[in-house]
Amino acid sequence: MQFDGEELEWATDVVGRLVPPTPQYVWPLLANRVGAEVWVKHENHTPTGAFKVRGGLVYAERLRRQRPGVKGIISATRGNHGQSLAFAGRAAGIDVTIVVPTGNSPDKNAAMRGFGAELIVQGHDFQAAREHASAIGAERGLETVPSYHRDLVLGVATYARELFGAAGELDAVYVPVGMGSGISGVIGVRDLLGLRTEVIGVVAEQAPATALSVAAGRVVATDAAETFIDGVACRVPDEEAISVIGAGAARIVTIGEDEAAEAMRVLLTTTHNVAEPGGALALAGLLAERSGTSGKRVAVIQTGGNVDADLLLGVLAGHTPAA
Repeated sequence: MQFDGEELEWATDVVGRLVPPTPQYVWPLLANRVGAEVWVKHENHTPTGAFKVRGGLVYAERLRRQRPGVKGIISATRGNHGQSLAFAGRAAGIDVTIVVPTGNSPDKNAAMRGFGAELIVQGHDFQAAREHASAIGAERGLETVPSYHRDLVLGVATYARELFGAAGELDAVYVPVGMGSGISGVIGVRDLLGLRTEVIGVVAEQAPATALSVAAGRVVATDAAETFIDGVACRVPDEEAISVIGAGAARIVTIGEDEAAEAMRVLLTTTHNVAEPGGALALAGLLAERSGTSGKRVAVIQTGGNVDADLLLGVLAGHTPAA
């Protein structure tokens, strides 16, 4: 997805009104562990604890300016997308309804309600919740917000602008991939700046739809996405996202459940930052490929820190949670 410098500047201004730039640090213990200069982009430091708030703010601002007649919005989420829209909707005076699947994170559900969203629990997984949200939107006359949209990508691209502005040209950036807005934003800024940085997507082995789709050059849906890495539990990818990732990413790395849990532990011990499972996925991808990154300058995006306490305690005790 391409955008110009003027668009990115506008989005940076919109996001910056409520979300200060997040830090990117090189942590010595992590660098020693990997054998490379490793920058961590801490999107767990936003007001919602995750990167997606940036996209929600840009989407809501465009809606407020161009579609003032919209009486409310609705979307489906496993958590961070919903928190983003709830936070942005409250700031813009837009009513927000969010649909989550049964068994969703209690902490994320509470956060969405705390930001003012109406929460509906429906469906056995994200895709089922997504279909239910579309039906409710049509019934109530609400605008259904997809998980992948140009304004969402433009908003989250502002974190890539901050990262490259601080770190300069990197050899590689590892990005977790759910529906694809984050990696699309990184690719777009990399291309806008004319950098040679490799962008590597990381997905869960138990939710391989994106990896299968990029390999096939078309959307490949799966019957299930049973992973405790809930932020990337996608089984029906977005067609445009797959096109952008296929054209701009160097490769997709697939990570097992145990590797993701270990990356959560490594982030805590080397940076003292708590990561949700999806937030540790980029580091898990880097650790899986560290033999090829020795001596290089690389970055990982810690996309969020919204993890339930019970899950975190289990991971720190050395366990890999069930989906």
